[in-house]
Amino acid sequence: MHAALSGLNIYPVKSCGGFAADAWEVDDFGFWMDRRWMIVNERGHFHTQRTRPRLALVRTALTGKTLALAAPGMESIAVAPGGGETTAVGVWDDLCVAELCEPFADEWVSELLGEHARIVFMPDATRRVTRRRRKESLGRIGFQDAYPFLLIGAASLDDLNSRLDAPLPMNRFRPNLVVSGSAAYAEDLWKSCRVGPIELVVTKPCARCRIPTIDQETGEAAKEPLKTLAQYRRKGDAVTFGVNLSHQNAGMLRAGDAVVAAT
Repeated sequence: MHAALSGLNIYPVKSCGGFAADAWEVDDFGFWMDRRWMIVNERGHFHTQRTRPRLALVRTALTGKTLALAAPGMESIAVAPGGGETTAVGVWDDLCVAELCEPFADEWVSELLGEHARIVFMPDATRRVTRRRRKESLGRIGFQDAYPFLLIGAASLDDLNSRLDAPLPMNRFRPNLVVSGSAAYAEDLWKSCRVGPIELVVTKPCARCRIPTIDQETGEAAKEPLKTLAQYRRKGDAVTFGVNLSHQNAGMLRAGDAVVAAT
């Protein structure tokens, strides 16, 4: 059986819910409009499910460049891509220029979190560089943690689920790319891969934070799957699952695209 792309997932707002697509464009940032919006606190630092698990409840959609936001018990809103004043925002150690969105969008995210918050957009003019792999520069990213893509093999989740009392869905791990037809954890050995027309460099194993313990439907956290992963997926201080990648070109990805890996 040949490996193929079986899942494409886009997350317009950092740490909020995403959506699946049958086909999606890859541009300079990664998937088009992936994590181009971000929710920040009063100091301009990003909010994440690590400390605000309620963000898991936010559902997102795109109509052109207009973002739709929905959450339980809240009225849905449509948010334009920035256009307001520019401001400095922080993602880990990076300081980026972002554009403010409409005030009603800030009110919406503030109500969601129960504290003053803002939603910002990364304009095309902002260039946040992907973290380096050795001495290589690997292009730009939006508000992702460090790399434009996260890939997980479907067989890797199957293996993990065989070790759990209750199986978990793939959305716990928030991958952009899901590959079927490869062996469990085959992606750990890849140095690069071609997915359809897109050339990707595997930058590192993905070290998992607590987000996979958060139910993406309820926002509630538990001990799994990190408890089980730590028993056989620990590398130093990190527990890994999936791999981070950077892309070398733009184009269109489609479900069913062949995946050819180099080890």
